[in-house]
Amino acid sequence: MQRFEFRAMGGGGEIVLAGTAKKESKALAALGIVEVARIERKYSRYQPESVVSRINDSAGKAWVECDEETTALLDYADAVSRSSGGVFDITSGVLRQAWNFDRAEVPPPEALLPLLKLVGWSRVERQGSAVRLPDEGMQLDFGGIGKEYAADAAAELLAEHGAKHGYVNLGGDIRVIGPKPGGEPWSIGIRDPRNPGGTIASIPVSSGAIATSGDYERYFESAGRRYCHIVNPKTGWPVSFWRSVTVLAPLATTAGSCATVAMLLEAEGLTYLKRSGFSYLTVDQSGRMFYNH
Repeated sequence: MQRFEFRAMGGGGEIVLAGTAKKESKALAALGIVEVARIERKYSRYQPESVVSRINDSAGKAWVECDEETTALLDYADAVSRSSGGVFDITSGVLRQAWNFDRAEVPPPEALLPLLKLVGWSRVERQGSAVRLPDEGMQLDFGGIGKEYAADAAAELLAEHGAKHGYVNLGGDIRVIGPKPGGEPWSIGIRDPRNPGGTIASIPVSSGAIATSGDYERYFESAGRRYCHIVNPKTGWPVSFWRSVTVLAPLATTAGSCATVAMLLEAEGLTYLKRSGFSYLTVDQSGRMFYNH
């Protein structure tokens, strides 16, 4: 088994391959790492040349023509927005301007109000493959699906080039290429949301994907309350019902968006997960676990 670690999308990534010679594994992993970098360059809001930056810079002004890949991502974001009653919203990234998790300050309501006026996926204009944000200051942000989409794309590329056993892991969002060479599943540890070094479960995965959304990645505590980076686009306030939600699905993109929606729906998240038909493991704020496999 060969493990290739790299940095991408603001965190650690790894490609694990088995059943191939060292030289072949190295070449395959390099392909996957390049594919992840391509997607980051294309969709990161931090990259001035990215499609997302181009759309955001044109807010309130011009239409931006999108290629097939970008149009498919926008269609997917639209489908998840509809299925979640609008809580999954790729225009909600502007709310970060009020929530600075490095400063650990709770923003006053007057800081949130003008930003909430810039949130609303339903207001984004689309004509064929062109897209336009109607108001200056509006932003798109693929943060909710970008990492998972990159894991899927890299895993699929590796499979096309002959990889049969292994997985792509981007910050805990994992897309499996195939089981171990002997047919055994990979054992994926689920992080304990209140103990960084600990796990709460190990889940056997032979195919498909597993993704976790939680309140422990970026957060601060103030007056005994935890404020995490997952912010409800309708209220402008961080969610507080779940510590973490893990979902198993055929694609990392699906698993990740499903886990995020469950976090955003708070107490209603369990109903959403049951309706999805996917396996899941959730931990609420009192530490109670709910699962379906």
